[in-house]
Amino acid sequence: MQALIDVILPVFFVVGAGYLTVRLRLFDDVVIDALMKFTQNFAIPVLLFQAISRLDLGQTFDGALLLSFYTGSTICFLLGLLAGRFVFKRDWEESVAIGFVCLFANSLMLGLSITERAFGADALGANFAIVAVHSPFCYGLGITAMEIARARGRGASVASLPRAVLTAMFKNALVLGILLGFTVNLAGLTLPSAVSEAVDLIVMTALPMALFGLGGVLVRYKVRGDAKVVAFVCVVTLAIHPAVVWAMGAANGLGVGPFRSAVLTAAMAPGINTYVFASLYGKAQKVAATSVLVATTLSVLTVWLWLGALP
Repeated sequence: MQALIDVILPVFFVVGAGYLTVRLRLFDDVVIDALMKFTQNFAIPVLLFQAISRLDLGQTFDGALLLSFYTGSTICFLLGLLAGRFVFKRDWEESVAIGFVCLFANSLMLGLSITERAFGADALGANFAIVAVHSPFCYGLGITAMEIARARGRGASVASLPRAVLTAMFKNALVLGILLGFTVNLAGLTLPSAVSEAVDLIVMTALPMALFGLGGVLVRYKVRGDAKVVAFVCVVTLAIHPAVVWAMGAANGLGVGPFRSAVLTAAMAPGINTYVFASLYGKAQKVAATSVLVATTLSVLTVWLWLGALP
């Protein structure tokens, strides 16, 4: 119970403050959209740039950590894809979108915030290793699967797939921030002190503003769509994903710190990027929006349970 009070509730209180501010019409959607644009396209990419530029890459990028987490992500994507097609009888494109909702955990806004509050800032190295691969991996997998489904439907060649995938990924500010961080790190560059301090100031705003904005965005999502699909997504994202990562982490002999980060990140609800992906292709938007809202609400309890079970 103490973990719920000290670790989880403060994070969700910030989300709730954003929700109430918009619900009570103290801020309108234009303000929240601008806030989210700032955090998603600037502040969080800067946070990722800073974190990765300072990481000890040899120590942090543990193959067992990434294998454990992304095996779980891939299994959940396949579960969503196959269930969408064969259980819920959706077309292949909509099934890919459902798979993406099952794939893309909220590793940034919620994962980083809760891990830091639970285990301290020093525990975030493994989180940043996961996050560094998260957008490239998830968007790469989702876009590739969607472009294959679309090409199949049009009878078009899949030869254009690599270009479509790379173009979409390199338009993503998060991916650009990650790549710049790796460039600075691998080149051994040191930022001038004034630039470094400016980066620090921006980074301090990233997570609180993103959490507040997340609450504001959730107001526009309604509990609608296919209840059975949403319930399935919640089970996959809040229970199956962390369970698979737990089993993989134990089998791969992960240390306590990386194990905690991997399981806790896997236990996060789907991120808003799942709705962005669904909207990009015009598929399963209601399922994505409802899943984000319902799973985020349920995760107050489920994350507490996973946190209590961790070593």
